[in-house]
Amino acid sequence: MTRITLDQWQAFIAVVDAGSYAAAAEVVHKTQSSVSYAVQKIERQLDIKLFEIQGRKAVLTPAGETLCRRARHLVDEATRVERAATHLAAGWEAELRVAVEIVFPTWQLLKCLKTFAEQCPETQLELHESVLGGTDELLLGGHVDLAICTHVPTGFLGDLLMPVNFVAVAAPSHPLHALGRTITLEDLRQHRHLLIRDSGSTRTRTVAWQGAQTRWTVSHKATSIRAACMGLGFAWYPREVIREELASGQLEPLPLAQGAERAGALYLVFADPDAIGPGAQRLAGMIRDALAT
Repeated sequence: MTRITLDQWQAFIAVVDAGSYAAAAEVVHKTQSSVSYAVQKIERQLDIKLFEIQGRKAVLTPAGETLCRRARHLVDEATRVERAATHLAAGWEAELRVAVEIVFPTWQLLKCLKTFAEQCPETQLELHESVLGGTDELLLGGHVDLAICTHVPTGFLGDLLMPVNFVAVAAPSHPLHALGRTITLEDLRQHRHLLIRDSGSTRTRTVAWQGAQTRWTVSHKATSIRAACMGLGFAWYPREVIREELASGQLEPLPLAQGAERAGALYLVFADPDAIGPGAQRLAGMIRDALAT
């Protein structure tokens, strides 16, 4: 059992913030004598001096400054505990697990998650940045509550979120751009293709074209894009994912005779449509709204 109650710590903090016992009493809606008694009881119970008189003003002692700082953390945490209890009582998830295929624009995803965190600060978020079959496995294994994927696994229903336009690109310094003509598949075969590894354990799904004699396979899109910007290979990327690199000229579209662009789509899938929590519904709505605008 603690010797000091939360009310007493709140009274102490109110005195510090308000600057006097009278002003603090108005803040905590108590009498001045009860606020003064609460502070005196802290000093008596802990055998410590919180304030000292300097002129006509009471100021915190070094010990009082330390305890005030720690007391603020204590009161703030108590407030968060009560807010979390309110969310849970209303059915809000304590944790939300989300899988997002890496072809979804990172900047768009983070904007949505920022808004979600502001509105649902008590819900913990676990984000899986997945590739191809890895997203399927997370859904099928019940490891996520919702997913944004390029393929709706068998047994699930998905809503179309957005089209995805893949474009073949390479750095301006890449030898393919130096050809000065339309590029054929035979030209591509002579150069390094940058791929991103399927995050699934079985890796049953593959990219559309693997005809290059040399391939580099990495685990994350940031590594692949950086390698492409350094002139280390070519790749197909979603246009929205590399919009900054295209705008700055770090990457340029390849003038392919065929297959310069590919069409795909992203879908929003709930793991269990009959048990969708309010947090999952809120996040899904934010993503839909963001893409609609």
